[in-house]
Parts: sequence; C-alpha cells; structure tokens
Amino acid sequence: MRATRAVIDLKAIQNNLAVIRLLAPKSKVMAVVKADAYGHGISKVATALAEADAFAVACLEEALTLRQAGIERPIVLLEGFFEAQEIESILEFNLQTVVHQQRQVDEIIQAAQTLAGKPNSTNSNRKLTVWLKLDSGMNRLGFTANEIGHALEQLQACPMVARVNLMSHLACADEISNPMNRRQISLFNQFCFGQTAPRSMANSAAVIAWPESHFDWVRPGIALYGCSPLANYSGSDHHLHSAMTLQSQLFAIHKLAAGESVGYGASWRSDRATRIGVVAIGYGDGYPRHAKQGTPVWINGRTYPLVGQVSMDMLTVDLGTEGEANLGDRVVLWGSELPVETIATYAGTIPYTLLCGVTSRVKFEWHS
Repeated sequence: MRATRAVIDLKAIQNNLAVIRLLAPKSKVMAVVKADAYGHGISKVATALAEADAFAVACLEEALTLRQAGIERPIVLLEGFFEAQEIESILEFNLQTVVHQQRQVDEIIQAAQTLAGKPNSTNSNRKLTVWLKLDSGMNRLGFTANEIGHALEQLQACPMVARVNLMSHLACADEISNPMNRRQISLFNQFCFGQTAPRSMANSAAVIAWPESHFDWVRPGIALYGCSPLANYSGSDHHLHSAMTLQSQLFAIHKLAAGESVGYGASWRSDRATRIGVVAIGYGDGYPRHAKQGTPVWINGRTYPLVGQVSMDMLTVDLGTEGEANLGDRVVLWGSELPVETIATYAGTIPYTLLCGVTSRVKFEWHS
C-alpha cells in the first residue's frame, strides 16, 4: 500500500490554542476552521478544540458541517450570507453572521418583516447575532467609516437582531514594521469609541505582533495549526507545534553516473556519481511542482536535496554516495521534523497554500 499520508496531531492544535490564550489572555478565542480547518479536517479539529470560545468558517456549508458533527459552540460566517434564503438556516442552526455590505442589512430587515408575518414559524422568535464589519483599510469587505454608522443604526433597530458586534481585519499584520497596521487599529478605535459591543480585529499575526489589536475577541487561523504567520519565522519560534506531518516512503534507490540527468526535461544533472532516491509523493498529492532544486526532504534524521522535476506521483532526492537512507525509510516532506514554512519559501509560496493543497488521494490520520 502506498505510504503517502498526512498525519494530524490534534494535541499539537490544542497546545497551540493554549499558547494563543497566553498571548491574548484578556480575549476570547474564535478559532478559524474554514477551508477544512486549513486542510486538517474541520470536524476533527473543531471537536479537539472544545475549549475554543467560538469557531469561524467562511460560509454556511462549512457551518452546517460543524453542526452535523455535534459542535454546539457559536459559529461565525466570516463571509456572511450570499443569498437572503440563507438567513432562515442561520436562525435555525443558531449561527452568527458577518455583515459587510448594505445588501445584507436590507435582507436582514426584510427577513425580520417576513417572519413577523408568520408568528407560527419555527424561526419567528429566534434572534440574530451579527458582526458588523468596518473596512479599516484592507479594501476587500466591509463598510467605510462614512457608511458604517447608518448600517449600525439600522441593525440595532431591527427586532430580529439581538446583538451587533464590531469587527475589522488587518491587511499587513504579518509585517511588523508596516505603519498601515497602526492606522487601521486607530481607525477601528475611533469607530468603536463609546460603543459597548464586543470587538474583534486580530488574526494570527496580530495575536503575536499587535497586542493593541486583541480587543474582546481574537481570530487565530494559521497559528492554530503550528505555523508562524510572520515572515522569516517558524511556528516553533512562538512555541507553536506543527500539526500536520506530510510523509511518504523511499521506495526506490538507484546509482547515477556523473553527468546523467534526472526526471522530466532533464532539468538537473549530477556533477558526480551519486545515488538517487525516489519518494512516493508528487504534485498529484499536493506537493508543489514548482519546488526549487535543493528543497530539503527529511529522511532518517537528516535532510537531502530535491533534484529533478517533481512529477505527479513521485519526486527524487540526491542521497549522495554514502548515507543512512535505505529502501522503505519514512520520508517527511513537512512536519515537526521539517517546518512547512521552509518548504513554502523554497516553493515561492506561503504555508497556507501547502496545507490547504493536500489532495484527497492522500490518506489522513488523526492522532489525539
């Protein structure tokens, strides 16, 4: 049986939640589990994170997956609802929604009027908690500073809305010296002045680097899975534990003469006699095809350089003329032995894309 698998350490994720609580001791934690918990398995991760105060997902479908898995904690839809019909499900399953545009405000008001005319409806007495979003500078979602006051008044006046919380999102929190962060935090503080509603702004990077953005709720994502959100750092620098180990097996070894090439396009040639190891993983499993020559691969306590082009089902490494690598050895592509941040740098991408990109062909194991 092909040995390629992703091993998920649920205790590591629990440790990372504890670290986040130490970094933001006065804030509640909204654990971000969108995109299948960044590729780690949304239901398994949420169940392991029973101590989180709430969960955040991108959309209704992800929220319903959590409810079907028995998760009873508050769940927030970060992208809000896409169609007015979703409001019924949001009420039915006791979900919370971000509101980031006037259309959503209008549809909530209309839904309240519709339900008021159906006193026997299951949802007629249910109330909605919304997170009103200020666009403080990211210019993606949210109301401008000039628009948001009116939206807040409308929602507070709506009988179906029980509570309006306030939120925003930092565009450059991972850049510690970027002055935009302080400008965004200042704008959010200006809007919130005099408001008593719960506030939220901090993502993983801000949890670590911008304590003035912690407010009442923090929204960690990548940090929960053991990765640093800051450039040139790894999760271990923040006492985070890697949650995913992507591993396979060394299933072939052959000798290569000096001057011979390896792989498609003959893109790499050896300058000496060596041994080539073949590992059962490729871009069909989610390993990045564009990983550079020399990307480290962990085998038996040391790393070996990737050589040749990554193919769909396998990749090749230069084992040298001598070494401890043998047929059948476990190979780690990223994990506790080899930070995913390192592989992302060699591949010219970010850890998020690697973790979310592991394909369904890979067997997943969850250890608690």
